[in-house]
Amino acid sequence: MSDTTTQFTVPAVARAVAAAIGDRELLIQGDQRFSYAQLIERSNHLAAYLHAQGLGCHTERSDLAGHEVGQDLLGLYAYNGNEFVEALLGAFQARVAPFNVNFRYVKAELQYLLADAGATALLYHAAFAPRVAEIRGDLPQLRVLIQIPDDSGNELLDGAVDYETAIALGAQLSAPETDHSPDDLYVLYTGGTTGMPKGVLWRQHDIFMTSFGGRNIMTGEPAESVDEIATRVAEGPGTKLMILPPLIHGAAQWSVMTALTSGQSVVFPTVVDHLDADDVVRTIEREQVSVVTVVGDAMARPLVAAIEKARQNGTADVSSLAVVANGGALLTPYVKQRLIEVLPNALVIDGVGSSETGAQMHHLSTTGAVSTGIFNAGPDTFVAAEDLGAMLQPGHEGNGWLAQRGYVPLGYKGDAAKTAKTFPVIGGVRYAVPGDRARHRADGSIELLGRDSVTINSGGEKIFVEEVETAIASHPAVADVVVTGRPSERWGQEVVAVVALAEAAHADADELVAHAAQSLARYKLPKAVVFRPVVERSPSGKADYRWAREQAENA
Repeated sequence: MSDTTTQFTVPAVARAVAAAIGDRELLIQGDQRFSYAQLIERSNHLAAYLHAQGLGCHTERSDLAGHEVGQDLLGLYAYNGNEFVEALLGAFQARVAPFNVNFRYVKAELQYLLADAGATALLYHAAFAPRVAEIRGDLPQLRVLIQIPDDSGNELLDGAVDYETAIALGAQLSAPETDHSPDDLYVLYTGGTTGMPKGVLWRQHDIFMTSFGGRNIMTGEPAESVDEIATRVAEGPGTKLMILPPLIHGAAQWSVMTALTSGQSVVFPTVVDHLDADDVVRTIEREQVSVVTVVGDAMARPLVAAIEKARQNGTADVSSLAVVANGGALLTPYVKQRLIEVLPNALVIDGVGSSETGAQMHHLSTTGAVSTGIFNAGPDTFVAAEDLGAMLQPGHEGNGWLAQRGYVPLGYKGDAAKTAKTFPVIGGVRYAVPGDRARHRADGSIELLGRDSVTINSGGEKIFVEEVETAIASHPAVADVVVTGRPSERWGQEVVAVVALAEAAHADADELVAHAAQSLARYKLPKAVVFRPVVERSPSGKADYRWAREQAENA
């Protein structure tokens, strides 16, 4: 593992970067523009307000087990905007642990999450105020509510404070005298698309090194000091990065933090409650965006269609776009090829990581070189044996478990048993093994096969759903697809594809299965195709396999 003697904290890095490039724009959204200095100052005001409410660190990490928390937790239940970024940075400044809240959760899910987190504070858009009002009486520990105004018309909840009022109050207070620690927490809740959400506890230094720009994504070389980062951002060009996934998705937060630590400007679309691809294309042209982040086909397909429409109408120029960065969900070769056709001079970068590992691997696709599923491993990425007894050597037979060592989380909040299972010690080294099947190929690359929890066992054969999804998604009539298993008397489980067709497109089940048969073995083909108007996904674009199983079983 490449290591560094410096133990980083986010407040120290943010302060140094703002001092070096304070006038450079950090965040752009519509008519709103915030420089590095402005946004860091506002986040510090929010930190002062949180501190004045008695929030902070109450027990240092040295006195806690890996699954325990000694800090207050602030839930971030908001759309993309300056408020989310300021709250993320302000929480770190106040030694409060921020965590993500899925804004699609219904009452029971929201109540479960906030209770599991033991949240004492919640930042939320006014659009979500009715949901907060429904559950706050069952959460006595939730005592600080900060409401962001929006166009919903919902009034400020009793006992809540308006967001800008909190900023103004914080500006009148002395900055909290806090000794930030590399042990201060960053909490990331898993999506809950295959089970109940779990809070992953990261030391700030560890998440900084894996996912906040603490080391070079290509070489793995770590930053040696805060001064080195400040010098690097001052000398850098300051390109513009557009983030499409919601910040409740970990990878989107990582993109913001990496942008900050590399001196880039973050651009958000003006429409934030859903993906408006036409708005995205207009924003790319207006701001001359260089990089755009997506989550799988669900975001990339509409983006391709919007670019094609804009070109036909002569209404947009996206020639500034040099990189499309994908993570969090499968970007199939068919859609990747379409991206490269509409952006022939651009790179498509696939990234692999999870809440439990941080960023792990990457792969580049360009014109004439498009593939999916094979990745360049990061410096701490390995494949563990089936029994977790050892690490497998490149060129091994059979499948193993994708594993990460070095900078890994402390554990799952409040769950010692799951912590021990997911973060085993192998050969005297602690690893994160969240459940992805993989092969370490002889050339050193890693073939990612799929998440074990959604793998289908049909007639004794293991079928990875991503492979079947890729085959069906390449049919031009398919707008989106999720593959799942359902009980079968004959096979134990059978493969079912849940498909949404493109607008005005036509294809029946037999046609889609025949198309998939061109690239799949017979035993992997769907036994049934269930058509739905849309495929339900998380706000970040990840497949919701619980929903897919319900559709398959009830069809």
